Amino acid sequence: MIKNISAIEVFDSRGEPTVEAKIETEAGEFRAIVPSGASTGKHEAVELRDNEKAYFGKGVGKAVTNINLEISKMLVGKDETNQRELDQLMIDLDGTENKSRLGANAILAVSMALARAGAGSKGIPLYAYIGELAKNKRMNLPCPALNIINGGMHAANELDIQEYMILPVGAKSFKEAMRIASEIYHMLKRIIEQRYGKNATNVGDEGGFAPPLKNPEEPLRLIMKALDKTGYLDKVKIGLDIAASEFYCDGKYNFQSKELEKEELFNFYKSIIEKYPILSIEDPFEEDDFEGFSEMTRKTKGIQIVGDDLLVTNIERIKKAITMKSCNTLLLKLNQIGTVSESIEAANIAFSAGWNVMVSHRSGDSEDSFIADFAVGIGAQEIKSGAPCRSERLAKYNQLIRIENEEEKNKGKIKFYSL
Repeated sequence: MIKNISAIEVFDSRGEPTVEAKIETEAGEFRAIVPSGASTGKHEAVELRDNEKAYFGKGVGKAVTNINLEISKMLVGKDETNQRELDQLMIDLDGTENKSRLGANAILAVSMALARAGAGSKGIPLYAYIGELAKNKRMNLPCPALNIINGGMHAANELDIQEYMILPVGAKSFKEAMRIASEIYHMLKRIIEQRYGKNATNVGDEGGFAPPLKNPEEPLRLIMKALDKTGYLDKVKIGLDIAASEFYCDGKYNFQSKELEKEELFNFYKSIIEKYPILSIEDPFEEDDFEGFSEMTRKTKGIQIVGDDLLVTNIERIKKAITMKSCNTLLLKLNQIGTVSESIEAANIAFSAGWNVMVSHRSGDSEDSFIADFAVGIGAQEIKSGAPCRSERLAKYNQLIRIENEEEKNKGKIKFYSL
């Protein structure tokens, strides 16, 4: 039984306020911190901010108060293992389509803490509890997609493309995948320093390097050189988060200081797919272009077309994308939809359509490793949590290493998913 629910204002990885919720039960105290995005889709659930003088309007005092007063009053005394029921009670209490009254950040903080409390009351790991909630019999350790060069909204350089990622698809275990990624990352640092100087090895929001580049192919060439020097050309694929909505305006894409039509941008994608070992492209077009995504998916066989801003982990938008064959992979961000239950439902709908699911962090994240357990529990094929750098990113990867180690020690059935 839930004895108490409370919340405080803490800080995310950008030094901006965010919400931490705490739930007290007979089994102990369980906390959760919500992340915050910089590159956000306009259809996401609403993150409630104070819009007052403190923190330049970014305080979350109102969201904290909503937990301490309204949500706490409603949930105290209830069974913490009734995740779906309690999530729905919070949705109903909010009463809006986008969780704007109480704040998706308030609701999600409690929802995540509830999942931890439920796992605690059953005496099982969080990932196993998530698996029970998802009614999932195929848990696995996801392949990491590591953002090693930052651009767009995540860096102060002139790169239009937001993320250049590596996916160690040839690894046999999660630990090996992280070793491969770490070695490539450190080799890339040497290459960038030699070519552009030490200052060019400063990192962006997600731990990837942010060298002073503008040409969108130059990061690809740098990554290929790092793969070659480390001997991992045959074990690693490249992923891109284009975040095209960020440079879309009035029907055109302002890419490389030019105004491009959609077809011209597609031709650029086609050219780099032919040159580089690209496996995954996220948000190639603006966030409402279901038809453009569909055409991209149809014309790029063997490429993972990932919907982030297009889908915003919203169940109705996912269903529309499935009908229109707009993509083949869901980027799942819990704070885009606002509860653990809805996130599980979104994943299951995507799986039922034969899609992959990539669970994702946010650029403003924290030491909370919830998404690591969540990815394992739902059986996600991939996880995106930034570079092998910065503790808020590594918190997720380290938790996955712990899970893998426990499973191996106990001769469990949860294995690494090789794409």
